[in-house]
Amino acid sequence: MSQSPEDLRIAILGAGMGGLTCALALAQRGFKNIDVYEYASDLGFVGAGIQLAPNMARVLDNLGVWKGIEAEAVNILDTSVRVGATDSQLAYVDLEYIEKTYGYPHMVGHRHSLATGLYEGCKQHPAINFHFSTEAETIDDFGPKPSFTAIPRDGSGSYRVEADVILAADGIKSKARVEMLKRLNINVGIKDTHQAAYRIMIHKDQIKDDPQLLELINSTRVTRWIGEKRHIIAYPVSNNNIYNLSTTQPDSNFAAATNATYTTKGSKSAMLDVFSDFCPMVQRMLNYVPEGEVCEWKLRVHDPLPTWIHESVALVGDACHPTLPHLAQGAAQAIEDGAVLAVVLSRLPNTQPDSINKALRVYEKVRKQRAYALVDLASASGRALHLGEGAAKEQRDKQFAALRQGKGPVPDKWADADVQREIYGFDCTRVAEEEFDALYSEM
Repeated sequence: MSQSPEDLRIAILGAGMGGLTCALALAQRGFKNIDVYEYASDLGFVGAGIQLAPNMARVLDNLGVWKGIEAEAVNILDTSVRVGATDSQLAYVDLEYIEKTYGYPHMVGHRHSLATGLYEGCKQHPAINFHFSTEAETIDDFGPKPSFTAIPRDGSGSYRVEADVILAADGIKSKARVEMLKRLNINVGIKDTHQAAYRIMIHKDQIKDDPQLLELINSTRVTRWIGEKRHIIAYPVSNNNIYNLSTTQPDSNFAAATNATYTTKGSKSAMLDVFSDFCPMVQRMLNYVPEGEVCEWKLRVHDPLPTWIHESVALVGDACHPTLPHLAQGAAQAIEDGAVLAVVLSRLPNTQPDSINKALRVYEKVRKQRAYALVDLASASGRALHLGEGAAKEQRDKQFAALRQGKGPVPDKWADADVQREIYGFDCTRVAEEEFDALYSEM
């Protein structure tokens, strides 16, 4: 049995944002034996933008990687919500107060930049070992010594991995979650939202002859165009050299979908048809997507899990709280998970399996209610943005009208000051540190 928390053998399944944060945060707290298992051959994330909110930046700064990520990002100073069909403005919100209020600005960047920053931080710690091209098959034992079967993709043969703690950051298709729920006789399935997303990146040299689009790419603004059952959110990334667009619309491939299918080949003409009644500027942007390179990402969630913990195994990020993108908090919440896990494991009074389980349940206690509240809020915000004609839309548009007079909440909850206070003002590391002893004693 390990003699101190730092000697624990930690196995992390998945090298996404949550897994990388777990590894880096644990290494910074002195853990000596951290192994990360990733099915992909490298960190080749699909090129897409990502929002870097203050609650995420706070964790990244504490981990020593924020400066490099920030250097390639764009500081967002305002946001505009517009009618998709006419480009008329429904709401404008100045966001310059965010940095003054929360200590960090709201920035936007490239997903690859965020992943690379975390990965480079991990590489500074010899305690972290990466095992790429390795699939973590079903967990065999959850405790007292959790283990799983690792299968290298090179065909060299499977082998058993035993650890003191397994942190399953293996995404919405998490095999660890499936096995955990099976062992606990809990039936919670993945839910298809019947929504999908296109992600589009337009490079500056593509639009050098379009002054209107150049103005957007050179700006410090997030713009959202909304319509019935659809919207587009867009912003500049990579030091204003790329304009990133992310759409949400009804899933055109739902009838043929299976739970194993998350990305499907799309049609450019079908994409243009979905937004055919949006304004000419949006049409021009969508037309920059090369023929044959249209992909649809299915938006999946699942019902809240009764637990994220079984014995010495914990679920992380999308494995336990996949979130629709309408609040831009999916990656941020996975990163908060990793930071809190490092706190609770470093505070272990001893390394007995029962103590490990209690510490992991403290992690769940700190994180679960917050994460699921944001899951629900993201869904609600999406519904408000996608309203068709009727009383609900009339009420929403009255709120937009009142906002133009400086009154009331923002129907786009991402830009609402009260919502931002709840999200950005929460310091997950501080809360975990301050509440650990009391929560641990209750377990």
